[in-house]
Amino acid sequence: MTRTEKLLAELIALPSVNPAFVSSAETLARPARLPLAGEKNVADFLASVAANSGLEIEFQNVLPGRSNLIARLRPKHKIKQTILLAPHLDTVGADEKQLAPQRKNGRLHGRGACDTKGSVAAMLVALCELAEAKTRPLATEIIFTGLIDEENVQAGSRALVASQFKADLAIIGEPTRCQVVTAHKGSLWLRLETRGRAAHGATPQLGKNAVHEMARIVEVLETHYAAQLRQRKHKLLGHGTVNVGRISGGKQPNIVPDQCEILVDRRTLPGETEASVRREISALLKTKKLAATISSDKSVPCLALETNFKLPLVQTFFNSVGQTKPIGVDYFCDAAVLAAGGIPSVVFGPGDIAQAHTADEWISLAELERAKAMLVRFFNSLP
Repeated sequence: MTRTEKLLAELIALPSVNPAFVSSAETLARPARLPLAGEKNVADFLASVAANSGLEIEFQNVLPGRSNLIARLRPKHKIKQTILLAPHLDTVGADEKQLAPQRKNGRLHGRGACDTKGSVAAMLVALCELAEAKTRPLATEIIFTGLIDEENVQAGSRALVASQFKADLAIIGEPTRCQVVTAHKGSLWLRLETRGRAAHGATPQLGKNAVHEMARIVEVLETHYAAQLRQRKHKLLGHGTVNVGRISGGKQPNIVPDQCEILVDRRTLPGETEASVRREISALLKTKKLAATISSDKSVPCLALETNFKLPLVQTFFNSVGQTKPIGVDYFCDAAVLAAGGIPSVVFGPGDIAQAHTADEWISLAELERAKAMLVRFFNSLP
């Protein structure tokens, strides 16, 4: 078993489910074992691993009992540039079976295997090996930051940005099959509400059915609006998308409903904002003689990412992994948060996003080792 595989297996066995996805009943059900929720046990364990390799350790308090881990390798001479390695430590929900790592057919199975404890293991082992080596970059500082809360509202990366943290390049750990990603879509959740007039179900003509009005809006969004989005394409990300994910309204069958609401997932392209999206939806509904109040259903902005792949450090990373062209992905992650804070950011890590959040999450061990080797090669190319 390699050092990277061993570390990943140990990380899978340490639960770090985002508290947003754990009920109080689940927490109370395992009092004699490690808590299911929170990143603390993983962060403490990684801090010990990093410290044993000579890295400087600190914790950044973000939420009660939840801190970003920062492990720093300082250069031998004056710092000329800083590289940030930034995977996240939290996972989506898990059961006991998913917390028992299983090695089968060249794969390691378990919650977080690819999203993103595989990136955590590859990045930290690569940095530890560099710290232990006789030679290392003379003027480049490399910092590993295990971020909390990516799966919910990205409190970890937002706190890092708020602290005025600066770096010349951030490599955000996500399952990209060891490809360097320079663009990803944004994630906008909207709440649309229609209002009607209640009446007895026996005399519906005396009321105004808010559910019927909303049904017409859903049809417009899923057909006309979706077609409109397909006309605007980004060279790496394709077109934006819209999905009506939830609808609710009315109280009982014999009452004409006076209220209805839907929740909409709108994946955005670089340059699109919540304000611009709300304007275009309102304008479209107006042309169809429909109306709804529109509000945000997210407490924080989740904008799209677009990093210039011709930046010198990005090009150095591209060259070290043998990639010539940038790519984009549909999902949102911490990269856009860090980029909005002034840190040029790319996404990179072992594993396939198709396995993330699945009941049988797994990662290729060969790809895990390849990611680590690519990072070591990149580190050795730095001044």
